Amino acid sequence: MSFDPDAVETVTVDSYGTLVDPSAAVDALDDHVEATESISDVWRSKSIEYTMVGNFVDGYQPFYDMNRDALRYALAAHGVELADDVVEEVLSVYHELEVFGDVRDGIGRLVEGGYPVYVVSNGNPEMLASMVDHAGIGELIEDTVSAHEVETFKPDAEIYRHAAARTGTPIGSIAHVAGPSFDVQGSMHAGMFGVRLDRTGEPWGPYGPEPDLTVEGFHEFADALGV
Repeated sequence: MSFDPDAVETVTVDSYGTLVDPSAAVDALDDHVEATESISDVWRSKSIEYTMVGNFVDGYQPFYDMNRDALRYALAAHGVELADDVVEEVLSVYHELEVFGDVRDGIGRLVEGGYPVYVVSNGNPEMLASMVDHAGIGELIEDTVSAHEVETFKPDAEIYRHAAARTGTPIGSIAHVAGPSFDVQGSMHAGMFGVRLDRTGEPWGPYGPEPDLTVEGFHEFADALGV
């Protein structure tokens, strides 16, 4: 469906890569390995793969644990061994990621315009609590909705339907803002407006429907809503 700003009552947003910059985790890895870029690419892709496979084989575990397993795999695939405490040190950076520059003021415009804003994320509750606290956006965010609450990960429609129920908003009146294509498509499949926040300039790709709306930041999204 095409984006209809008049139909939007509530906004949900993804977390990592949308609100906060996960590149600090790569920087932390760089302190301990040489093939940082290659390892981080495998780490990221394997983390997504594990969550999606877990949805279909009843293999749910909290995202922090999925992320640890993915990092372990990426290291092993490159013949690198790191002590357990070093692995935990790298992972702990996820609790202290820096917020993108447009987030506070951009989301502030949404809130002032009357739109409640919720975080909907694969991250487990502890990760989301520390993310919101470190980013300093607690006064702007209505609440966080974690995949842990339903023990299934994006892009399963269940998590978006659960988020709609948590917000008390009809799912067709929610705009979900995210970077990853699977998250945008998952929200659209569940019945939300899918808004792609394109921070990377990468092409959308030929698979699946186009996003209902594409923006480069939260200010552009606020403009689209007329606030």
